[in-house]
Amino acid sequence: MTSGPGGPRCDGGAGDAAGNLAPTESDALRRFAGIWCRAVHPLAATTMKPDEFEDYLLPLARRLSVALRTSPFDAEAAYEVGAALVGAQCTEPEALPAILGVIDAHLVSCSAAPGLPSEPAGPLTDGKPLTDGKPLRVEEPLTDEEARARCVRLQHALAAGFVRELRKRERDEQEAIARAALAARSEAEKALHASEAKFQAVFEGAVMGVGIAGLDGEVLVVNDALARMFGGMDFFRPGRNVTEFVHPDDVPGAHELYRELISGERDHFRIEKPHYRDDGSVLWTNLTVILLRDSGGAPQYQLALAEDITEHRLLRERLRYEATHDELTGLPNRTLFLERLDQVLAADADAERFGVCYLDLDGFKAVNDSLGHAVGDRMLKAVAERLQSCVRTPDELIARVGGDEFLALVTGPAAQAEGTALARRMLAALAEPVRVEGRELQVRASIGVVDGRAGEIGRAEVLRSADITMYRAKAAGGNRYELADADSNARVIARHSLTNGLPSALEKGEFFIEYQPLVRLADGTVRGAEALVRWLHPVHGVLGPDQFIPLAEDTGLIVPLGRWVLEQAARQACEWRDSAEPGGEPLRVNVNLSPCQLSHPTLVSDTVAVLENSGLCPSALCLEVTENDLVGADESALRPLRQLADLGVDIALDDFGTGYSNLSYLRRLPVSTLKLDRSFTRGMQRAPADPVDVKIVEGIVSLAHTLDLAVTVEGVETAVQAEHLRVLGCDTAQGWYYARPGPPERLHTLALADAS
Repeated sequence: MTSGPGGPRCDGGAGDAAGNLAPTESDALRRFAGIWCRAVHPLAATTMKPDEFEDYLLPLARRLSVALRTSPFDAEAAYEVGAALVGAQCTEPEALPAILGVIDAHLVSCSAAPGLPSEPAGPLTDGKPLTDGKPLRVEEPLTDEEARARCVRLQHALAAGFVRELRKRERDEQEAIARAALAARSEAEKALHASEAKFQAVFEGAVMGVGIAGLDGEVLVVNDALARMFGGMDFFRPGRNVTEFVHPDDVPGAHELYRELISGERDHFRIEKPHYRDDGSVLWTNLTVILLRDSGGAPQYQLALAEDITEHRLLRERLRYEATHDELTGLPNRTLFLERLDQVLAADADAERFGVCYLDLDGFKAVNDSLGHAVGDRMLKAVAERLQSCVRTPDELIARVGGDEFLALVTGPAAQAEGTALARRMLAALAEPVRVEGRELQVRASIGVVDGRAGEIGRAEVLRSADITMYRAKAAGGNRYELADADSNARVIARHSLTNGLPSALEKGEFFIEYQPLVRLADGTVRGAEALVRWLHPVHGVLGPDQFIPLAEDTGLIVPLGRWVLEQAARQACEWRDSAEPGGEPLRVNVNLSPCQLSHPTLVSDTVAVLENSGLCPSALCLEVTENDLVGADESALRPLRQLADLGVDIALDDFGTGYSNLSYLRRLPVSTLKLDRSFTRGMQRAPADPVDVKIVEGIVSLAHTLDLAVTVEGVETAVQAEHLRVLGCDTAQGWYYARPGPPERLHTLALADAS
């Protein structure tokens, strides 16, 4: 190797090809072109000398380098480079792997060198440029992972362009051969000797394999190209018959096509066909068989034209494998799994059952976060090996479809039982800890199992049901499997539907408020009311807060919804105040606060703004917070409540008695009212009252009054219960005995009837 003006040369030649190279060409690209030349030139049938061939490759290398670094990324240039290589006669079977090997090994490193051109310059071959001359923007340096991914895509595109151009040339050659054969046949009567000479010339000189056989299948003659494909002329020993070339992987219907041809029902057919060579290896061909007729139109011979596509087939299979298998674990990926699932679901509904297991590792994120992704990857590989060991029949498939998600498919008449059995085997296989870098990592997994009959359920429904069922297993503690249940699925889907509808519901005014009276036990008068939000859903009708408040908390909508409830309740309290008799005690309105609202930074400012805008006195507002929300709360969490209490807003501790706080903790809380949970007073609904419940309530009331706290009781349903609570000293009560929640104008209409 020597160096010329453009850098190292393939064979020691010097100088640039006129018109193709700029005098400032990058040494990196010249070096890449030299490597490429040395690898490919010995395998190519080109008439160019090595230095000419290197100069020919240089603009192709530049085009690939620019395509690798250009934004947006476009692999179209690689198709054109593949075609240009065919144009340089790089058509031998060994050439394409060598071309791709150099690109795979050197393109990324050579393209990373500084000073490379931002856009291709000059024509590639025959005065035809591979670009329209428009400037291309070159990205900032790529990461190794991005560069390698783009390089792989360029290889795929180049191989596709190479194969496409090669096949085009070979098709042209086929057509030329076929035309020559037909011309020879039509000219037979006029100039038999001349036509035979022409056909013989085409026959012997063709790059494609050509053979002639009788209608009985006996091979009469083959050219050297066909003999080389099969390993030598010895393969076509006398008496060889085409019926011996049967292969297990022949396309369905190949025998019927051959029968129709020799019977004269069709003039030709074309298929991809495998053949066994004498050494046992497999030759793949694009095979075209043409029927040759005599001058009277009767079938006489069969002409076979064969193109060796073995290397192309192997490349296609390699690309197919990469596209359908997970790079980390080697398992089938989502693409292949969905293909198999679609095949099963499209089968005869009476003939095929299926089962799907959706497995998700429990706590895998903690492994990645604490030990790193490298450890997580090793753990996933170990898990994949164990799951694959659970497969017992060809009717079972395990695939990795996401980070720590795996899908399993079983088919057959017993798929329902086998799917459950596979889930048990997978859990058992993961029971033993995985050892990674000296650590023993416990592996837990949740599995959702779905089964059904093909034709009765679609792919999307299968995967949705499996996903829902898997999360049901997680919710039950994990490290277990659950079977799909239509009712459970329906509840999850309905919950999802409500979640999606929440944001627009507030905008559309679908929420409204009902009020339940708070009654003073001493004299039976209405002291105030609790505001309870409802959702008038356009499909499901009126929904209570237990059906949508948790969803609003999960989505964050609880803050704007809670603010809207507070505004409406304050406005209503002002209306009650304005319509009350002069000198009467103003009614108080109670509004519930969720944990999200309690921790929201605008709670105090929003509340103050509502009071000022509505003109409501702070003492006429009571905010209810559940005991569980305040258990263990530090001073920073209590500060907003203290600020509101200092403004004169009452704070009530709702559901008191259901938490686990120390009673002495009450002294620290800025509350003015305890709302006793209904579970403590159910034993008082009928006479005689439960003495234990009486003692508990009596103690709580005594403690509350000692701390200067009022006591409100929820869930009062009978007159007996109301009287017991009055005697025990409770201050106010609410429940169905007095009134169910209703519109504000019915606030003073008390039922005073035992709830039925």
